[in-house]
Amino acid sequence: MRAIFMGTPQFAVPILCALLEHTEVLAVVTRPDAQKGRGLKAQCSPVKDVALQNAIPVLQPQRLKDDEFIEKISTYSADMFIVAAYGLILPEVILQMPKKYGCINVHASLLPKLRGAAPIQWAIINGEKTTGITIMHMDKKLDAGDMILKEEIEIEPDDTGGVLHDKLSLLGAVALQKAITQIEKGEAQRIPQDHDAATYAPMLTKAHGHIDWNMNPQDIENLVRGLNPWPAAYSYYNNQPFKIWRAKKADKAEHKCAPGEIAAFTAEGFVVAAGGGSVEILELQAQGSRRMAAADYLRGHSMELGRKLE
Repeated sequence: MRAIFMGTPQFAVPILCALLEHTEVLAVVTRPDAQKGRGLKAQCSPVKDVALQNAIPVLQPQRLKDDEFIEKISTYSADMFIVAAYGLILPEVILQMPKKYGCINVHASLLPKLRGAAPIQWAIINGEKTTGITIMHMDKKLDAGDMILKEEIEIEPDDTGGVLHDKLSLLGAVALQKAITQIEKGEAQRIPQDHDAATYAPMLTKAHGHIDWNMNPQDIENLVRGLNPWPAAYSYYNNQPFKIWRAKKADKAEHKCAPGEIAAFTAEGFVVAAGGGSVEILELQAQGSRRMAAADYLRGHSMELGRKLE
C-alpha cells in the first residue's frame, strides 16, 4: 500500500513509526513550523522530525485548499491517506483524492462518544471508566464516518491527561496496523455510527481549568487529572493564581465551610470544601514557582483556615 500520512503532535509519532514498518509512506503532511520561545525560533512538529529522520518528503500547507498544495499531493497517487491528530478538517477535494482506499482517521475515543478536538482529556473530565481508539473512514462531517474497528482500554483512577495520551498513542499504532491489514485483505467493516448517541469533546482553553468549587468533589478531581499537563486546573488564593496538579476527593469530614474555603490541613496538603464534600490538594504550583507537594508548599507559605479560594 502507498500512503500519505497526515499528523502533527507527539500523539501521532508512534502511529507514524509503526506505519513505516509495514507501509510505503510517500509523504507526510503536517502543520507549518510554529514560532516558539523568546527568540520566536521556528520549531517543527514532532511528526516532521520523524519524517526528516526517515527521508520522507514533508508538506506543510498553510491552507489545505491551496491550489499548489492540492496539485502537489495529487501527484503522489496514494492508495490511502491516513490521518492522526493533524489539526485541521480535510476539505472534500482531499477526501476524494485517494481512489483505492480513501481516507481513514485514528481517533482517540470510542466513537460516537467524544467527537472533536480533545477526546482524551474530556474522557477523564467526564468521569468515563473506559476509552480507546476508533479507526474510521473519513467524511465531510467531524468524526462521523463509518467505523472500521475499535480498541478499548480502562481509564485507571490515577491516569492524567498526559498518561492517557501516551497509552492511547501506542494503542493507536496497534489499531491502525490491524485496520490496514483488514483493508488490504478486503475484510474491513464499515460500521455506521449511531449519530443520536454522539457526544463532543471541544477544544480546551485555559479557561476550562478555572475550578468552580461548587462542583462535587469527584468532578473536581477528574478536572484536575484531565487537564494535567495542559492547560492545568487552577484557582486563586489572595488574588494570586496557582495551578493544582494533583488532588483527590477527600474522605467525608464534618466542617461548616462554604465551597472554596480551606477546611483543614493534612499531612499531605490541605482540604478545600466543595459542593457536597471536600477535596484534598496534594500538589500545586504557585505563580513564578516550580511544582511541589502541597505539604512542602505549606512549610514556606502561610494559608489560613476559612480563607476562600476563588
